[in-house]
Amino acid sequence: MKPTVTLKTRREFLRTTVLGGAVSWTVPTFLAHTFAALQAEAAGRNVTTGKDGTILVVVQMAGGNDGLNTIVPFTNDHYHKARPRVGLKEKDVLRINDELGFHPALGAFKALYDEGCLSVIQGIGYPNPNRSHFRSTEIWHTASDSNKFKKYGWIGRYFDNACQGADPAVGVSVGRQMPQAFAARRPTGVSLENPQSYRYVNPDRPEPGEQDTGEATFRMLNDAEVEGELAFNSGSSIGGIAGTSVIQGSPLDYLERTAMDAQVSSDKILQTSNRVANKAAYPNSQLASGLKLVAKLIGGELPTRIYYVSQGGYDTHTNQLTSQDRLLRDLGDSLKAFIEDMKAQGNFERVAIMTFSEFGRRVGENASGGTDHGAASVMFAMGPKVKAGLQGKYPSIAPGDLKNGDPVYTTDFRSVYAGVLEGWLKTPSAPVLGQQFKPLVLV
Repeated sequence: MKPTVTLKTRREFLRTTVLGGAVSWTVPTFLAHTFAALQAEAAGRNVTTGKDGTILVVVQMAGGNDGLNTIVPFTNDHYHKARPRVGLKEKDVLRINDELGFHPALGAFKALYDEGCLSVIQGIGYPNPNRSHFRSTEIWHTASDSNKFKKYGWIGRYFDNACQGADPAVGVSVGRQMPQAFAARRPTGVSLENPQSYRYVNPDRPEPGEQDTGEATFRMLNDAEVEGELAFNSGSSIGGIAGTSVIQGSPLDYLERTAMDAQVSSDKILQTSNRVANKAAYPNSQLASGLKLVAKLIGGELPTRIYYVSQGGYDTHTNQLTSQDRLLRDLGDSLKAFIEDMKAQGNFERVAIMTFSEFGRRVGENASGGTDHGAASVMFAMGPKVKAGLQGKYPSIAPGDLKNGDPVYTTDFRSVYAGVLEGWLKTPSAPVLGQQFKPLVLV
């Protein structure tokens, strides 16, 4: 008979005889030391979690969203000369002021802006921008300089610095793979496509007697299978960059965060999603499905600080007008439904939402009715406590001010991260970001 373990809570598991005796006699010495460390940690730490604190929802617009056609400089002659086909007309945009307007598909964002619940952060970028999807996404996920490489993600470093001892589900990513942003020294957080498929399976392995009993037990604990409907890459060309499936680290990290945490959190997530109903009508899209799940988990009081969802398809080299209209409409309508859900739950006051894309597009259109990889773009932050309005400076698109055909950024994206960390998550940003950036005031 293959060994089985029943887990109710992580702390209870750490205190059971599975750790303390029944299995430990068969395991190597390094695992015995791991058990001692786990039991010491189980003595308890109380930390703030999403159940009793603020919640951040991060939405990745993967593929490189065209910021110039998202927040449109409709009176700018340089804009219309550079984009005779893909440029949007003044009569079509949703006016913010006499110079700028929302893309016509972003009616939901315009309504939030008018309600005082949406911040438009202009000219977002970083020094020496990279036009590669993968490298630029890595830079955004790790908050690194463009000429440096970091092992851990900015959210993972937040977990390491501010969430030690937190519930395993302190971070939840909806998707097939853990985003690189979650990569941490002490792996924390879970990634899933849907709660029903986030479970343990019994793989086809040698019967007991063919391998060490302790090894069989821990192999069982560490074999997770995920299959489902929400693909990590929901776009035509790029969805996101995954973190390492097994973070490099000690056996303590691997056992503590991969085996036990996943089992406990999978049970909790499944129970929560089954007993909570959505209270808003969502569009029929992968992004909306991810946000529906996030709303359920928030409504079920899952102790999560950060949720992460991704929408792909923004690599609009061809047929941009049609593709971006569809994507932005989905983005706006899905987030509108999510916010309605939060209001119906009474949880909207606790939630802030932040969007990002790895780069913008060139000012000039290409020959295929699209735009190519560029630099500075736009971010959005939304929520009832967010400082609403226009933030930062719209980048100049005058030909003489462009760098290699791109607008030059005016706001470093890491200043936005710093503002989120300090203003919303209430933690110092420098230890997380590796240096001190001036926090953008978001709340």
